[in-house]
Amino acid sequence: MKQNIIPAVLPAILLLGCATVSQAQTKPHERPASKPATSPYCVVGTGQPKCYDDRGEITPPKPGQTFYGQDAQRPGPAASYKDNGDGTVTDLNTGLTWVKARSAKVPWNEAVAGAAACRVAGHEDWRMPTIKELYSLISFTGGFHFRAADSTPYLDRKFFDFVYGDQSKGQREIDCQDWSATQYTGKTMSGNPTVFGVNFADGRIKGYPKVFPGGRSALMYARYVRGNPDYGKNDLQDNGDGTITDRSTGLMWSKADSGKGMNWQDALAWVQPRNKEKFLGHDDWRLPNAKELQSIVDYTRAPLAADPARRGPAIDPVFQISKLADGEYAFFWTSTTHLDGPPDRLGRAAVYVAFGRALGWMQFPPGRGDFQLLDVHGAGAQRSDPKAGDAADFPHGRGPQGDAIRILNFVRCVRGGSAK
Repeated sequence: MKQNIIPAVLPAILLLGCATVSQAQTKPHERPASKPATSPYCVVGTGQPKCYDDRGEITPPKPGQTFYGQDAQRPGPAASYKDNGDGTVTDLNTGLTWVKARSAKVPWNEAVAGAAACRVAGHEDWRMPTIKELYSLISFTGGFHFRAADSTPYLDRKFFDFVYGDQSKGQREIDCQDWSATQYTGKTMSGNPTVFGVNFADGRIKGYPKVFPGGRSALMYARYVRGNPDYGKNDLQDNGDGTITDRSTGLMWSKADSGKGMNWQDALAWVQPRNKEKFLGHDDWRLPNAKELQSIVDYTRAPLAADPARRGPAIDPVFQISKLADGEYAFFWTSTTHLDGPPDRLGRAAVYVAFGRALGWMQFPPGRGDFQLLDVHGAGAQRSDPKAGDAADFPHGRGPQGDAIRILNFVRCVRGGSAK
């Protein structure tokens, strides 16, 4: 008999930890939102509990001090899950219910077909998660430090099954990515059809090829979801005053970005004088955390989308976005530290989101040919940069795909939502 995992109290579940946009929150110079409903798109906090400078953990800074305003100082709703005891887990913030276990590693097409065939807990409406649904599970309490034994997944293992890559099978320990249902509207590498996925081992969103050159299918995990069909759908309103309100999340954004690049310390500091001068009429702007900034990615768009009508940065055209001198779109800092690398160097990187091409330097033939700068991970990728330093020290990027290093990234301010 089919079990009722999400009962009639779902509207109440969606209230927990979620932002609302109501006339009580609307200041006199703002237009009230046309539908002051509870948020169907709750941006759950990253869970990051500590503060960091560009070298390591620090005592939480105070207003006016360097590195003030980072993720841990403005936490969003805490993750809240319920294990239903039947192989499913309900996220009490988002209203999404997940299969506790992942599939075996399978090609993307098989992962999609598996959702339709899934009957966990008696339900027949399982689906492949979109990249925004899948990313809602990420927790930046995780960190990968070269060995699984020294690392913590970016996923709550009390509720969700997870394994690192199997080295006995020739895999790297980070070879444990999850597919999403979100296909890239452009192509990566040398023209590969691409699907976005989340790596809960190393805390990144990347576009992954469906099929490698030569015809071999990429194999990744799948975890199925059901419930709240409106999750991840933006409802953007241009307020006509330099601000954009997303009525789905309750977040308000600056329409324009910083217009210049800066290192992470300066990005945090850039927001503070704007608050003193009541930038765009408000004094509570902040640097968005990783999940807040990812919430405004428009995954139907890409600089080289197959559909000319969808060509452009992966963000709604209601926003203004800067281009660099080389014609590429800027990367954008978040307030979230990326705990990646050796333990004695934690805090040296911070998360950014690429609304333009997520570039990398690749050698063809591999290991001995000329370097080519390619869109290796897709517009909408979430990666990380050193918080400080000189990008010239990374002439061919870093990592297996030579991720382009910029360090001087841009800022888009946010306010509102459920951040404290």
